[in-house]
Amino acid sequence: MTATPSRRSSVKEEDLKLVLRDHPEGLELAVYVQPRASKTRWAGLHGDRIKVALASPPVDGKANRALVAFIASSLGVSRSRVRLLAGASSRRKRVLLEGVTTTAVLRRLIP
Repeated sequence: MTATPSRRSSVKEEDLKLVLRDHPEGLELAVYVQPRASKTRWAGLHGDRIKVALASPPVDGKANRALVAFIASSLGVSRSRVRLLAGASSRRKRVLLEGVTTTAVLRRLIP
């Protein structure tokens, strides 16, 4: 049995606003990924990015697929509305949240 990933972030609202940028198609989220973590969860800030600990290994795109699935699930949107803009082979990624507003993200992630 696998543990249910934490859907809420421990990041404060003002900090979360720093990692979100308006994009013509929605919002851009600056992410730092830590693969092979003990569990998938939001893990605070890492510099100017929100850190996501992923249980998945960074092999054959598994971590990228797990990241998209985790973000989509956390925000209550379909996976097709979450896509990588940059950083497919890096820990530092830019993720597009299509048709998502800042208010919706804050409502879902702030405890």
